[in-house]
Amino acid sequence: MVGGGTVTIRLVDADEGRSLNKDYRDKDYATNVLSFPYDTEPLVIGDLVVCPCVVAQEADEQNKSLEAHYAHLTVHGMLHLQGWDHENDADAQAMEDEEREILATLGYPDPYAV
Repeated sequence: MVGGGTVTIRLVDADEGRSLNKDYRDKDYATNVLSFPYDTEPLVIGDLVVCPCVVAQEADEQNKSLEAHYAHLTVHGMLHLQGWDHENDADAQAMEDEEREILATLGYPDPYAV
């Protein structure tokens, strides 16, 4: 079997998003999506925590449709659950390229286009 897994997507308010971000990433603000991978082999198992008020604010500020921004953040979070990261420039570029490719396949525009 190729691929597959179990992923829970949970929507939280800004207070809970901020608390989780502080507890797990030591960053004291609500963020758009947090990924909690539990296993990647043989199946992806993990949680995505999404803060809708942050997603909506970002979509508005970036002049993106809410649907496209949710699609991007879901893909972004799912890549994190599969072990992708963006801690250095090379990894960030590789992850962004993968996001662009997946989103284009799904019919969404490049989320990094200015």
